[in-house]
Amino acid sequence: MISSKKRSGKISSGIDWLLVSFMIPVLGAGLITMKSFTEDTSFFSHQLIWIAISFGFLFLFSFIDFRFLKRTDILVSLFAIFSGLLMMLFVFGHISKGAQSWFSIGGFSFQPSDMMKLVVILMLSKYFSRRHIEIGNFKHIFISGLYAFIPFLLVFLQPDFGSAIIIFFIWFGMTLVSGISKRHLLVVMSVMLVSFIFLWGFAFKQYQKERVINFIQPLSNIHGTGYNVYQSTIAVGSGQIFGKGVGFGTQSRLNFLPEYQTDFIFAAFSEEWGFVGVMILFVLLGLIVWRILHIALLGTTNFEILYGLGLAIYFMTHFIINIGMNMGIMPVTGITLPFMSYGGSHLLTEFVALGILMGMNRYGRVAHRDDMHHEFLGI
Repeated sequence: MISSKKRSGKISSGIDWLLVSFMIPVLGAGLITMKSFTEDTSFFSHQLIWIAISFGFLFLFSFIDFRFLKRTDILVSLFAIFSGLLMMLFVFGHISKGAQSWFSIGGFSFQPSDMMKLVVILMLSKYFSRRHIEIGNFKHIFISGLYAFIPFLLVFLQPDFGSAIIIFFIWFGMTLVSGISKRHLLVVMSVMLVSFIFLWGFAFKQYQKERVINFIQPLSNIHGTGYNVYQSTIAVGSGQIFGKGVGFGTQSRLNFLPEYQTDFIFAAFSEEWGFVGVMILFVLLGLIVWRILHIALLGTTNFEILYGLGLAIYFMTHFIINIGMNMGIMPVTGITLPFMSYGGSHLLTEFVALGILMGMNRYGRVAHRDDMHHEFLGI
């Protein structure tokens, strides 16, 4: 148990500068990579602006008392708003790369699924924090799964498989850490597996099966759907120990590597910085997750703790899937690499999420004693 004196001293600092210090080199790595692989510096300059805006939101949100997010009406309203935005995409959304996932207004684009991931974390944190006494009840898997299934389905139908997968893993990870019966969870996963096997054998058409195979094994068709990941694996491997040097990554500079500023920025970075640079990047990403977990475990109530754990799951899932995709060991899903990939929508979401975590950390010391009492009673 952490003493109140230690907790108070830790929380009063507000901004977690150690976490920020781990983020800055990763942000810098993304900027340097964008600057090096093209003569057109628009990616670099635009990303720099988004980083400045995102830091502004981080500092602003770190000063807000987020205990109001424990109110059911607030969370339900947020869930309804972003669910509505996801549905509006089917009418007003901009189609890019076959997915209708963006609102495009002038030169500004916004992807609602990014913020929806954060809303799902908050919803599940609220739900599990108030039911931890009876968490072994099977109905909580169903109800919590419903909270995740609605946005999962709306995102999947865009189709944005990457964001849908992230939402699924947020739900799956948070059910595990919440204390839900592993036996019940195993039953649910078994039903899902049997359903998939049945659909594969009796419902899927041949072209649908081919899409699934290409999704799982993109390198099986390197002249078609697997071209991107094939070029990515070449870029990663060609960096060898110390890399080719900044600005000398041939795969990206000669345009063999597509989407080198977003989905495959890790491959572009690996080609220029090599194994040594990648190991340093892995350490920094690991330290970011460690720091988030550290802050989470200082939470005053279960809500803050579960939110921090959900946020750690969110970042870990992004890191693992994006890097695995770049190395050809995971399906190509279009998932960005946090803090490195180009784009303002995901970057803003990441900083807002961390700002909320720091705001919870700052005001945890003034939380009322009955907050924990209400959680304990599940009211």
